[in-house]
Amino acid sequence: MARLFTRGSWPEAKRVASVLRQETAGGMLLLIAAAAALIWANSPWSGLYDDISEFRIGPAALHLDLSIAAWAADGLLAIFFFVVGVELKREFVAGDLRDPARAALPILAAVGGMVAPAVIYVLVNLRAPDGLAGWAVPTATDIAFALAILAVISTHLPSALRTFLLTLAVVDDLLAITVIAVFYTDHLAPVPLLLALLCIAVFGVVVQRGLGKWWVLIPIGVTAWALMHASGVHATVAGVLLGFTVPVVGRYASAVRFEHLLRPLSAGFAVPVFAFFAAGVTVGGLSGLGHSLGDAVTLGVIAGLVLGKPIGILGTTYLLARFTRANLDDNLAWRDVLGVSLLGGIGFTVSLLIGELAFEGNATAGADVKIGVLMGSVLAGLLAAVVLSSRNRVYRRIQAEETRDADNDGIPDVYQPRRD
Repeated sequence: MARLFTRGSWPEAKRVASVLRQETAGGMLLLIAAAAALIWANSPWSGLYDDISEFRIGPAALHLDLSIAAWAADGLLAIFFFVVGVELKREFVAGDLRDPARAALPILAAVGGMVAPAVIYVLVNLRAPDGLAGWAVPTATDIAFALAILAVISTHLPSALRTFLLTLAVVDDLLAITVIAVFYTDHLAPVPLLLALLCIAVFGVVVQRGLGKWWVLIPIGVTAWALMHASGVHATVAGVLLGFTVPVVGRYASAVRFEHLLRPLSAGFAVPVFAFFAAGVTVGGLSGLGHSLGDAVTLGVIAGLVLGKPIGILGTTYLLARFTRANLDDNLAWRDVLGVSLLGGIGFTVSLLIGELAFEGNATAGADVKIGVLMGSVLAGLLAAVVLSSRNRVYRRIQAEETRDADNDGIPDVYQPRRD
């Protein structure tokens, strides 16, 4: 696999992979896949879409005779979560999260941004107890989708605000993974779980010692995934734990290489395919849409994403700035934090996954979740676009200051040592 991206005999593949490593490209593909699924699922050929989604394939003897949609959610998303695991470890070991004092503000804001949507969802569904299982749906943020929205509106966030958003997303991913593992595991088979953890430990020993040949790591990783699936814990958790084992620093540090190789596969194939099979809900025309919008599950998801996220993120940030030593960057205003908080309401990949887990076997509630996630994410994105676009002139000035290089030495002036 590594040779494919390093030798000059595949220039087209290298160019495609380079584009797919950009988070905005992955977000665009996600949008296209979701739109295609919605169009197909509401077309005269919707039956074919359902037949493909429900077509089962895989070895029944290993309990892996899954539908195509389940393979996308359980299998392909494990690749996405592996990359997430690598990113999380890199941030905690060598990134912005390694300094607790610096990371405290966005970390606590992320926690607030998950608690508030959950509370709002529960309040909306108090009189519809069957819907309470979806309390975690509006708690997730899709950073690829959010960055795609930024690309569409041509907004270049200042580095301080972008770091705040990315840190929010990293912590959000970690908390969402914890929620999936703890609250959406219906049954637990201890023996497969222990064997899965043993495989993950072996994977860690191999990669930590620099023996990371693909023909060694892939079989171990696939075995760990299959055993995690058999244990009852969602199989994507195996992807995260495998990502955590990849060394970030030291002689055999390979986190950057793994991320470099797998991000195109994750962003260009795994996540769009999952989105294609997860977002295809048959709305049933205006009457069906109106009926869904009157359902507590749909309203709870929309309210959680559009109201809960900004209330939680902005409110927590304000309280910390008011009662602690934390404060905003001099170039930023509270309107900027509001814009980023609204971007946090764009929940897609993980929100849809949690919705499938929460309402497995309940097709009506599952469809309502999808409509809620799609409409809530679009509405949050539009509101964020309005707020952030109104600050574009300020952002351009900040970007010019951050990239100014008066002496043309290739190092922006903001990084030059001061001469007093």
